[in-house]
Amino acid sequence: MTGDPFVAHRSLLFTVAYEMLGSAADAEDVLQESWLRWAGVDRSAVREPRAYLVRVVTRQALNRLRTLSRSREEYVGEWLPEPLLTSPDVAEDVELAESVSMAVLTVLETLGPTERAVFVLREVFEMPYGEIAEATGKSAAAVRQIARRAREHVVARRPRMRVSRSEQQAVLERFLAALRTGNLQDLMEVMAPDVVLIADGGGIVTAARAPLHGSELIAKLFTRANRVVAEIETTTVHLNGAPAGRLEVDGESAAVSVVVEDGRITRIYVVRNPRKLTRLDEPSELAR
Repeated sequence: MTGDPFVAHRSLLFTVAYEMLGSAADAEDVLQESWLRWAGVDRSAVREPRAYLVRVVTRQALNRLRTLSRSREEYVGEWLPEPLLTSPDVAEDVELAESVSMAVLTVLETLGPTERAVFVLREVFEMPYGEIAEATGKSAAAVRQIARRAREHVVARRPRMRVSRSEQQAVLERFLAALRTGNLQDLMEVMAPDVVLIADGGGIVTAARAPLHGSELIAKLFTRANRVVAEIETTTVHLNGAPAGRLEVDGESAAVSVVVEDGRITRIYVVRNPRKLTRLDEPSELAR
């Protein structure tokens, strides 16, 4: 088994599926389906196993994404990607870390299934247009056009600038400290005036069902929450390739990711849906 190309490339295949779906659970299902197809293939007829397996996973992920689109439309409140615990090494690959960040994954949710597949395969994994065409069932010319449109769409919506990991962590830790104390002024100072908070409770636990805007509103919300809970425990971890927070609030968990620009937080993503918090104990292996 150790010499099996599927096993050798599993981290890559999981990353492709996860970036296309935003869900580790669905990505694992796609890998299982892809493995069953791989098990029935005449290996001697496969000249490039890596490219072949990426095509299989892409097709399975596209099928899954089209099936999931309706259920996500009916989702209670805001739908956020499933956070992944990652090793600090992932952050060293800047392109990979950005592509799996909560900020970019939420932008990818606004693309159609084929656009998302083309963007991921081209921009993240640098696959040739011909191979992407085979994986998506489109012509190479069509793939070029789709890639251009998808790139323009994502660039217009993702964070405007990159910050160093040390700056991200420093701002995050100021934010987490302010959360623990519930200090209104400290919270407002660490957030940009036009900060946006998006929370995902999935209808299972309490969470804002629409985005919240503005540092004053969000700071007051956190301050009130601090007064009614017994204790807020925070831990700095790496989620989706960046420093982030793991919260324990009266026995309930949450994952908090932030976008930092000009030394302040401009976006906050809070995942409270317990079904999406199952990958926070063991780091997920990502590769490209």
